[in-house]
Formats: sequence, structure tokens, C-alpha cells
Amino acid sequence: MGATLSYALAAMLSLVIALCVSQLKIKANVVIRKAATVKDVLAGARFVFKEKMILAAITLDLFAMLFGGAVALLPVFAKDVLNVGPEGFGILRAAPAVGATLMAVILTRLPPMRQAGKILIFVVAGFGIATIVFGLSRSFWLSLLALGLAGAFDNVSVVIRHALTPLRTPDAMRGRVSAVERVFISSSNELGAWESGVTAAAFGPVASVVGGGIGTLLVVGLVARFFPQLRSLKRLEPD
Repeated sequence: MGATLSYALAAMLSLVIALCVSQLKIKANVVIRKAATVKDVLAGARFVFKEKMILAAITLDLFAMLFGGAVALLPVFAKDVLNVGPEGFGILRAAPAVGATLMAVILTRLPPMRQAGKILIFVVAGFGIATIVFGLSRSFWLSLLALGLAGAFDNVSVVIRHALTPLRTPDAMRGRVSAVERVFISSSNELGAWESGVTAAAFGPVASVVGGGIGTLLVVGLVARFFPQLRSLKRLEPD
């Protein structure tokens, strides 16, 4: 239907989001501001490395995005692997977002999580498996399904991490901890795209994506092994 309609729809949805946010009722807190020191700047990083559950959640998300950068190679897969052309590429590119949106709707209908740690480990492992399936697939529809599942699993991971971090961080530290989290997570997306491109140039796109999925599963295993606090996490909010 043309690029103009796509951008117009994106702009309209942005306005809808702005309207929804404007309706939030936020309780104002009295904050005493003081000049930040180097110690204050580093306090967020120290807190993250001290709180093992937060560190484990960030580590899982960071390395999943670092190794699971299949989206960066979608143009190559659409053109040379699946042979579906520009139209197929557009559909493939939308699949993770569709999967994430459907999962978001499902999560709104489910009760609060009672095994949040195990769920987080499961969905990141599912993201890795979906990435491997996409890399090995030669079927457009199977690739579409794998990307949709990857988006759905990633959505659950993001929901858990975004809830876990602020709920288990003191009010005074929340901004600094959030900044540390954003630095690691945002950089992992860009570094993941770079890593996928480098490995694809060296070993081919299929090996890059499949290897990234295997790397994700290895990280899940290591985090589950060395962070028992995450495995035992029940509720997202502290007791």
C-alpha cells in the first residue's frame, strides 16, 4: 500500500501512545537534588553487580540480543536464502513485532507470574531455539513462524526485566540503575547486528544465525547454573 501509508500509520500510533501516557496519574515525590559525584555515577553499576537477580536478568537479555541478531541479516535471507524478494522481506521484518504484540495482549489476560525466574530462563532459551530454527529453515512460512515466536519470547523477557529491575531497586537508585541497564541493553542490539554481520561475512548468514542461537542457549545454561537466585525467583516484587 506504499511507504506513505506506513509512515502515516506509525505517526498515528505514536499519537495514540502519547494520549495513553498522558492519562497516567503519577504521584509526585519531593526530591532533594545535589551535585552528582563520580561515586554517584558509579553507584548504579555497583548496585547492579551486587544484586544478582538483576545482574542475571540483564545478562540474559544482553547476550540474547548480542548472539541472536538474526533480524540484522533479514535482507540476506529474504534475497539469497528464502528467495522471497522485497515483499517477503517486509513480511519477515514485521513478524517479530506481530509475535511481540500478540504476546503482550496474552500477558494482559494472565495472572501475575508465580515462577518469574524459571519463565525468564525458559523464554530466553525459546528465543535461542527460534533463532536456530529460522537459520536452518528454507521454508518462508516456517521462517515467519520462527521470527514470530522469537518476538513473543523476547516480549516476555522484556516484561520480566522491566518489572524486576525497578521493583527491586530503591527509589533513590532507580534512575542510575535504569541508566546502567539501558547502556548494556541498547549497546547489545547494535553490537549484535555488528557481530552478525562479521560472522556472516566470514562463515555465511546461516552459520551466523545458527551459531548465534547456539550461543544464546549456552548463555542461558551458564546463567541458570551460576545464578541460582534467578532460578528460585517466584514473584517479581520483593517479599
